[in-house]
Amino acid sequence: VQLVESGGGLVQPGGSLKLSCAASGFTFSSYTMRWHRQAPGRERELLAAISSDGGITNYADSVKGRFTISRDNAKNTAYLQMSSLKPEDTAVYYCNAVRLRQYWGQGTQVTVSS
Repeated sequence: VQLVESGGGLVQPGGSLKLSCAASGFTFSSYTMRWHRQAPGRERELLAAISSDGGITNYADSVKGRFTISRDNAKNTAYLQMSSLKPEDTAVYYCNAVRLRQYWGQGTQVTVSS
């Protein structure tokens, strides 16, 4: 089982990034997918979730209207489109697959700074 995040990096405030989470080793289309982040010295924060068929999405208030979660079950990949980024969005971002058990990726660093 693997979840591999990619797409992180350094971006200026107000900029955009799109994170990807490539899944393998399990039936991706049966799992709810979530994105979380963890900033230094802070607890991990759940940002967004998408149902197995992509029909239902939910967002934390901190990212609602700025971030969009999506998935492509044909490609076994989940995405997090991030826009209007702020310095406080700086964190390691993790994807997470949830059904009867959970799987986690290794994380990708996002740094928002001028």
